[in-house]
This record gives sequence, C-alpha cells and structure tokens, in this order.
Amino acid sequence: TRVAMEVAPIRSENNMTALPSDDEFNELINSCVHCQLCENTCPTNLPISDAFRLAEEGDMSGLVDLHDPCVGCGKCETVCPKDIPILNTIEKSSQQAIREEKGKIRVGRGQISDPEIREEGVNLVLGTTPGIVAMVGCSNYAEGTQDIYKIADEMLQRNYIVVVSGCAAMDLGMYKNKDGETLYEKYPGKFTKGNLLNVGSCVSNSHIASTAIKVAAIFAQRKISGNYEEVADYIMNRIGATGLAWGAYSQKASAIASGCNRLGIPVIVGPHGSKYRRALIGRPYAEDKWNVYDARNGDVIPIASVPEFLLTTAGTVEEVMPMIAKNCIRPSDNNMGRMIKLTHYIELSKKYLGVLPEDWHNFVRSEQDLPLAKRDELLNILEKEHGWEIDWDKKKIISGPSMKFDVSVQPTNLERLCKGQEV
Repeated sequence: TRVAMEVAPIRSENNMTALPSDDEFNELINSCVHCQLCENTCPTNLPISDAFRLAEEGDMSGLVDLHDPCVGCGKCETVCPKDIPILNTIEKSSQQAIREEKGKIRVGRGQISDPEIREEGVNLVLGTTPGIVAMVGCSNYAEGTQDIYKIADEMLQRNYIVVVSGCAAMDLGMYKNKDGETLYEKYPGKFTKGNLLNVGSCVSNSHIASTAIKVAAIFAQRKISGNYEEVADYIMNRIGATGLAWGAYSQKASAIASGCNRLGIPVIVGPHGSKYRRALIGRPYAEDKWNVYDARNGDVIPIASVPEFLLTTAGTVEEVMPMIAKNCIRPSDNNMGRMIKLTHYIELSKKYLGVLPEDWHNFVRSEQDLPLAKRDELLNILEKEHGWEIDWDKKKIISGPSMKFDVSVQPTNLERLCKGQEV
C-alpha cells in the first residue's frame, strides 16, 4: 500500500496509465482478426470475438457486458496473435459502468453467539428450519455475480438460513431488487430462519464451521476437544447444512470445502469446480448401504441417501437449487421438518428443472412427510408408479416406505455410542 501511494503521484504527473488512450483503444479494436483463440482458452467461454466485432461498429455494449463475468485470469492475452491487451480493452470500455458500480454490504459480524444457537438449534435438528446454506469461496462465476444473488434470494425466501463470507458476501451486495434493496437490506442478520448473515472475510469461514460444532456441543453435550469423529457424526445425521462455493478456483477454497467435508457437511462447487478433479460422491442406488444405528438400542435402521455426497460439482444455477434443498434433509427430521424440506425439494425441481425429482419418494416415511398442498397427488403417484399401498379413506400409507418414522430415533454412524456398548 505504501509503495502504491508513493508511485501514484508520479504516475499522475507523467500521465501514466495502464489503460489505452482513445486512439490506442480504436487501434486495438480494429487489429483483432477474430481467430477466436481467446474464446477457446477462456475458462468461462466469454464471447470476446463477438464483443470486438461490435466494438468495430461503434457498439461497446459487448465489451461492457464482459466486465462482470470476466475473472481477469489473462489467459486470452497469452494466446492473442496480435498481442492485444484484452483485459485493459474491456476495462477501458467499461469505465462508466465501473464508476457507477455501487453496492451495500452488511459488516462482517464474526461468530454466531451461543444464545442464538440455543434459540435456533432445536429447529435445525428437527428440520423445522429447513437448513443452513453457507455461501463461500471466490468470484469465478460462470455467468457473473448475479448467480449467487439468485441462489441466495431463493433460499432466503424459503426460510433457509444463509451464511456468507468473503467474495460471496461482497458480491451479494452488488444487486438490487425492483424496490432498490440489496439482500442485506431486505433480510435481517440474526441466526434464525430466513435471515442473511455475513460472518466476514474468507478467513472467517471458521465461524460457519464452528456454528455446527456448537450445535453438537450444546444439544448433544459432545465434547469438542479431541472428539472430532463424534462431532462430525452428529452434524452429518442431525444438522441440515450445505456449503456452496459457486465461484471457487483457489486452493484455499478447496481447503475450506475439505474442512466442511471432515465435519460431515456436503459442499457443492460451481461449474469450474470440476477442475479440482476431486469429488466425494455416494451411491444412492446401493440402498442396502444407507443405514445408521439407533443410539437408543443399537438397532440398524435404513435411511434415505442424504447427504448424497460430501463434495460434488453443479453445472448451472437451475441444477444446484434442488441439490441444496435435497442435501439439507437429515435422518433426524421430524414429520413437520421432513414435510418442509421435501416441499422445497419438489418445488425447486419443478421450478428450475421442470420435472418432479425421480427420487422424491425415497424420503417419504409416512403420509405426514408429504407436502400438504400436494398430498393427494403424491399419494396417487406412490400408488400407481411405485406400488405403495394407500388407504384412501384415511389417506394413509399402509405399506411401501423402506423407512419408518420414529420421533425419538437417535441416528448415529458410531456403534460405540449406542446404549449398552463399551466405550
């Protein structure tokens, strides 16, 4: 910072700038041969050649539109046969847009307090708060920053708790609704359903993970020192939380995701996340493998295949919406919680993918798990397409589910936590 401040007056005095002058800009625009090598190497497949062609005709809108989705990696410049400084050209054409670019962000609050967790934790464990969506990571978005705004707004409207940090937190403050409000102005910042929390910079992600740990410590009396396995077991089976690193590209973002995975929290990375060449995906088709112990007596009980993965990639916003809702479902959900979560999963799939999820019936334990508004329709599908036996007079499921609902069940993957087992 000191060096930049010392150099600034020298640059100003000598009229030095990284951006081309107007004459240089026009010369650069007209020197493009439209070989499209820049587009072939661009990680986000931006239409750079088309933007230059429009600029040749005096229309700068194409270059201005590249300003937001461009991540500034510079790969396009390394392959340009005319050595055009493409990034500077985009910035030059976007000067007015940059000057007018303003947003509002809520100050990073730091950790979630114990009183807040005590108030909301029961709802998370029982499922009546549908889940926590932790939006973290870098700004390498495939379609620009509006993607995470769309995801966050959808989840907040559905009463998920959305916790953000770092670049994701800043980018959320750049868009406004029709009333001129950012999400920070539209939604409160308390740790409760339908609220948006900014915990701070990207290194504040530890506050998100520590919240899940505190739930295990407060509601299950799990020791948090030297007891990682039991804490992670509780989080995976009881707390509906999903991480989303939609613009991740750094190794730090990958490390953050791995830290969540160790705690039993599934993480979805955006389209460019496939370049990590790493995934931790379950096998939902192997139904005999999806079992847990009931800590009350040691019985082995079947569960639905959730979380279905610990780390995976989604290609589009439309794909990720129902994925988030689905992977907030947990074995400990009570009937009300499961009904709420299943409602969101079905509605999001229909809204963004246009279809009923093919596996929705796997999460039904009794008729009380079904969304009220569509109960008759779904019971009919269960009977005709899946062979379940339905008592239509009572609108009750007689047979079909592989799981049985028990409000007092205590799911765990650790046999030693079952009563009667030696520790």
